[in-house]
Amino acid sequence: MKKIGIMGGTFNPIHYGHLFLAENAFEQIGLDQILFMPSKNPPHKLKPDMVADEQRVDMIRLAIAGNPHFELSTLELMREGLTYTADTLTILTRERPDLHYFFLVGADSLFMMQDWYDPQTIFSLCTVVAAGRDNVEWEKLTRQADYLKQQFQADIRLIEMPTIQISSADIRSRLSEGKTVRYYLPDPVFAYIKEHGLYHIK
Repeated sequence: MKKIGIMGGTFNPIHYGHLFLAENAFEQIGLDQILFMPSKNPPHKLKPDMVADEQRVDMIRLAIAGNPHFELSTLELMREGLTYTADTLTILTRERPDLHYFFLVGADSLFMMQDWYDPQTIFSLCTVVAAGRDNVEWEKLTRQADYLKQQFQADIRLIEMPTIQISSADIRSRLSEGKTVRYYLPDPVFAYIKEHGLYHIK
């Protein structure tokens, strides 16, 4: 059974933190492929500074070009209304029951998953892969993973990786203030942002 990672998010814009997490999960878990799946209308991130779906897709394509085990999936963008992880996993499992899905999240997301829409379905249809940051965070992460295992019979794998303090919100802020974002995101993505004047870039 092939092991397929799912890297979801708004990717507004995609940056090295996303890519670093995905590559570490690929190596440490032994995945066969990772799908980068941009959200259309994530319930917890309805923001006015969201760029067009097509532009986020273009930036993802630029960011993952050249990596043979990274692939773009527009499944959530093609759906109407709000998009929920539980619904996405239900669709994927129905279409390809022969695949084992691994849902990749950062440490912060793991602490909120019990409050997501229909968490029991999420945990029953995939293995959750969460990335720790440092020793203190790792202890908290382990306790949260144990809680989710007991509460939802979840299958959770923790991976270790160095801390990368990069966020899409910080990048958008820096762009609007005329600050550098070099080494925050791939050069082709930055060139695309400049070409299209995204995020109120100065």
